[in-house]
Amino acid sequence: VTSGYDVSTTDGVNEAGLHANLLWLAESQYPHFDARSKPGLTIAAWAQYVLDNFATVQEAVAALEQQPFTLVTDNVPGESRLTTLHLSMSDASGDSAIIEYIDGKQVIHHGRQYQVMTNSPFYDQQLAILDYWRQIGGLTMLPGTNRAPDRFVRASFYINAVVKSPDPKIAVPAVMSVMRNVSVPYGISTPDKPHIASTRWRTVCDQKNRVYYFEPTLAMETFRVDLAKIDFGKGTPERVLKLVGGRTYTGDATAEFRRSDKPFVFLFGV
Repeated sequence: VTSGYDVSTTDGVNEAGLHANLLWLAESQYPHFDARSKPGLTIAAWAQYVLDNFATVQEAVAALEQQPFTLVTDNVPGESRLTTLHLSMSDASGDSAIIEYIDGKQVIHHGRQYQVMTNSPFYDQQLAILDYWRQIGGLTMLPGTNRAPDRFVRASFYINAVVKSPDPKIAVPAVMSVMRNVSVPYGISTPDKPHIASTRWRTVCDQKNRVYYFEPTLAMETFRVDLAKIDFGKGTPERVLKLVGGRTYTGDATAEFRRSDKPFVFLFGV
């Protein structure tokens, strides 16, 4: 959560209800960084940049289309492979966007129809795979492995098949049921594909009511943060909800935020 409230560095929502999420995309290639031509932005702060500067997907897309910065990446800490990610955004109106970098060029998919993002391959290829499975029909058969394209197809079918309700007591569990269906079971990994790994947490964001739900994989509880109860005023201190050491919460955890000893530091800052 932005403005000093941090639950997850890859998945967050701001005071206006704009949600941003980063997922691994092994095929990503970013442009060459030349500090003389434009500023650089660390890929670790890509989602945070969106959350700190925009209230809607339309605002964010309009700004990012101008490419005001060069996205800069670096090796995964302790590893020799580069950090390669793509970004999804959604807002309370239902608008969505997916942003990827293909051969060093930014590609944006913008529209309410782009509801699902997993990992590889590139989004155009994911959509082509989805078209094939739509011809078969989700009630006939769905792909069931932990591969990203299979999870993409399952999520795309189920998110439109589950019950629709304006009641968050129904809508949030319905969305969470889809998330659980496409999660990678704990302890499952693919040795030659390190980006396919066990799901460590699931989140659901009720953007209209501005409530953020968080479910750690190794806990039996789902807890929530109510943004309406948080003071986002200028000058308010940075606070954090710590999840390290197996710590978890139950129910409304908004009051559990504690003042941070030091500001959050992003990796490989530029």
